[in-house]
Amino acid sequence: MIRRRQAHQPSRPTWRCRDCGIAWPCSTAKLRLLGDYRENRAALLVHLATLHAEAAAELGDHPSPVASFDRFVSWARAR
Repeated sequence: MIRRRQAHQPSRPTWRCRDCGIAWPCSTAKLRLLGDYRENRAALLVHLATLHAEAAAELGDHPSPVASFDRFVSWARAR
């Protein structure tokens, strides 16, 4: 059985998208994550907060903590 890797995953330690090269999560990754967690927004936010913490440890203070939180977590909050 051949398993394909999921597209638009982060490349560590740069936290850029492996497919399109922009800062992760890219638009495609955001759409996929929203679809994957459409029934459980709280679980999505926990997942993103965990990734945010990992990225903060690898990226340091660049981008700023506020910008980093916006990049990884804020976009997924219910409006």
